[in-house]
Amino acid sequence: MKKITKKQPWKYLFWLGPFLFMVGFTAGLVSGSWGLLPLAFMIPGIAVIIFWVVWQSQQSRWWASRSTQAGTNAVVATLAILVILGLINFLGVRYQLRQDLTETQLFTLAPESQELVRRLPQSVKIWVFDTNQNPQDRELLENYQRQSSKFQFEYVDPQSRPGIAEKFGVKEYGEVYLESGNKRQLVQSLNVNERLSEIKLTNRLQQLTNSTVVKAYFLQGHGEHPLTGGESAISQAVQGLTEKGYTVEPLNLADKLQVPNDAVAVVVAGAKRGLFDAEVKALQNYLNRGGNLLLMIDPDTDPKLSPLLQEWGVRLDNRLAVDVSGAGVGLGPAAPIITDYGQHPITKDFGKGISFYRLARPIEITSVAGIQSTPLLQTKPYPNSWAESDLQSEKLEFNPDKDLKGPLTLGVALTRKLPATSNPIPTPTAATTPSPLTTPTTTQNQATPTPTVATSPATPTLTATTTSLPSPATTPATEEKSEQSPKESRLVVFGNSDFATDGVFQQQLNGDVFLNSVTWLSQQDQQPLSIRPKEPKNRRITLSTSQANVLTLSSLLVLPLLGFLTAAFIWWRRR
Repeated sequence: MKKITKKQPWKYLFWLGPFLFMVGFTAGLVSGSWGLLPLAFMIPGIAVIIFWVVWQSQQSRWWASRSTQAGTNAVVATLAILVILGLINFLGVRYQLRQDLTETQLFTLAPESQELVRRLPQSVKIWVFDTNQNPQDRELLENYQRQSSKFQFEYVDPQSRPGIAEKFGVKEYGEVYLESGNKRQLVQSLNVNERLSEIKLTNRLQQLTNSTVVKAYFLQGHGEHPLTGGESAISQAVQGLTEKGYTVEPLNLADKLQVPNDAVAVVVAGAKRGLFDAEVKALQNYLNRGGNLLLMIDPDTDPKLSPLLQEWGVRLDNRLAVDVSGAGVGLGPAAPIITDYGQHPITKDFGKGISFYRLARPIEITSVAGIQSTPLLQTKPYPNSWAESDLQSEKLEFNPDKDLKGPLTLGVALTRKLPATSNPIPTPTAATTPSPLTTPTTTQNQATPTPTVATSPATPTLTATTTSLPSPATTPATEEKSEQSPKESRLVVFGNSDFATDGVFQQQLNGDVFLNSVTWLSQQDQQPLSIRPKEPKNRRITLSTSQANVLTLSSLLVLPLLGFLTAAFIWWRRR
């Protein structure tokens, strides 16, 4: 018989520890204050529990048993797994890693949007006055917010918060406003058919954060593309500049004979007739005083700009650029497809993107002291592309005696350093003596060497120098103040203007080439140069009635019957 021992009631005092701890914990949790009273219960409870564990271990030596060791290993392994999972979740919240696997990167901001938000000079906030939070719109706003803590957004019900709605002048549900400091601007109005657009939001961010007013002038009067609607108009290009904060105005040099002083860039888009000598001289003077010029000159045209181009080492070839690789995508041989871009801020983010230029002429570049040139657009090597001289032939074939082998340069960007002057942009008046900048002299011709251009077909020579070019007109006053930082004039030349016209501007990277060129020319360093945000492509498949019937029969009848016949054949072989 087992010896019956008398129970010792003091052993049950162990339960006093958990009881005291739960009393103190509950008191602190309910009151929200972990003061003296909750601690007065919790500390003795913890002390009782620790004392009981130590006493039990001394009495039974349970830690030496195999079951205790196995249990301890299980507890340690479980705690280790929980700690690892906790660390993974912490790192996942702290450092997010997102991978967009869609073909058109629908859930990723364009590089231009990312760079713009990261460089925000001050905090901005998006106010969406709507009761429903569309998941697509919210995902787009969260993508912006991930780029910078200065970007915030908030959904507001105009009925529940009428004060805020009245401050913004909200008229209907779905209006989206952008606020930065004391500035407020309407982004767009949302509805069932129109969701929040990255293009509109990025453009509004640029306009709101850029306080400077920049003007781009388009030369008119020589058969250039019209700015508004009409045949071969460039209204979409003008709208793109306006959305980026530019003020676009036409320019007629025959009336003024001088480029306005507030012009950050002048665009000559497809002039078909020659400019007067005085107009060409006005453009030269504009470049000599630190201006920026974009020339888009089509084949079989002569705008009489050769004197200006020779100063910069640029020659326009009269032959036609031919690219036979475009036939597979519906483009003829006279529409070169460009996938090779120069290492330049205008094209740095294009990668292997596509742009095309219908009826383009090659550009030859020669070395000129003080001018740095960078090819922007390069066609494919021969035999895919060449410069065709016989434009009357119905079948384009390479003639080694007259034609020029590819690759061909269709666009080039050039810069020229100019010493600073005390009066950066002189304003001539009728009462004053004409400035040397506006009077042609032999000194200017000597200061700017004219390149020797080879007339025989040859591969263009591309060089880049950093030697400073002497000022076209130097006076003692400017020499005394030469300590100012030098200015820079910029020139971009394309052998085509069709890529910026309506209908073609929004295809592939054509619009990006134009907008980035103007942005780089305007020397607006606060504006990022990159690919503009794109709208999602429509990937819906439209089927006719017969196609839908074939798809239905194949999925409900043909495929099951094929599987049944396959199973029957396998059974018969194994029988």
